[in-house]
Amino acid sequence: MIDKRLLSILVCPVSKAPVEYDKEKDELVCRASGLAYPVRDGIPVMLESEARVLTADEKLG
Repeated sequence: MIDKRLLSILVCPVSKAPVEYDKEKDELVCRASGLAYPVRDGIPVMLESEARVLTADEKLG
C-alpha cells in the first residue's frame, strides 16, 4: 500500500503526469506515458528502465 500523501506528490518521470496506484498489480500507472512503475517493499521504483509498457486496454483504463 502506498501512503496517500506520497501518492499525491509523485509524478511520472517521463511525462510529469500524475500516477495512479494499482493495488492488484502493486504498481504506479501513468496513462499519459503508457508506463507502469513497480512498487517493491512499499517503495515506488520510478525509473523508466524499470517500468513496463501498458497494454492498449490498460491505457484506456
